[in-house]
Amino acid sequence: MQQQNQSLGQNQGQPMPQPPNQISSKDLLYLTDMLSWNLNAAKKAHFSAQQCTNPEIKSALEQACQMHTNHYNKLLQHLNQQNPSTMM
Repeated sequence: MQQQNQSLGQNQGQPMPQPPNQISSKDLLYLTDMLSWNLNAAKKAHFSAQQCTNPEIKSALEQACQMHTNHYNKLLQHLNQQNPSTMM
């Protein structure tokens, strides 16, 4: 058990070289939350940009909207690569 804990401790802070074939239900809930947060942030940034009259602020809000949209799409792309039949 101690050897197992030591090997786990050595990997902390290290990115996984490849994602696992299956994810836990806790990880799935976290990914669902991440999708929701990014979608909500993109919608709020888009709405705020539409209401804004200052061109500099409007541009910054549009960039924020695009960033969150890209994050959302990248998460979906990764999830669809893992198991395309269950994500439709």
